[in-house]
Amino acid sequence: MTELPEPVWPVLVLAGLLFLDAVMSMRPPKFIRDCLDGVRFPRDWWWTLIVIKLLATAGLITGIWVPGIALAANVGVVAYFLCASAAHFRARFLGKEFWVNCLGFLTTAVLVLVFSFLV
Repeated sequence: MTELPEPVWPVLVLAGLLFLDAVMSMRPPKFIRDCLDGVRFPRDWWWTLIVIKLLATAGLITGIWVPGIALAANVGVVAYFLCASAAHFRARFLGKEFWVNCLGFLTTAVLVLVFSFLV
């Protein structure tokens, strides 16, 4: 295992996707609203997800130069989407939003963790 990502580009891709997701969540399109409503996540708390994703983005980018930060952020992103998956299962909301959004991000985060830090 390495404390600095190698290669770096997968970490940058994940950071870019999270940043895009955070920006889109500021005025969520229908598929994001459907996802959050589907798992019965309170609308008053939606802003917290934006903050989490922006902090993860900052951690991934900072961690390109500061040992351990990107690794910790990447592990946090995996944990976030594992929790999101659990929320989907608990709510029995397993439509396309779950398979594309939630599991898509989880798969991407796990692949980045494996190829940038573990291999």
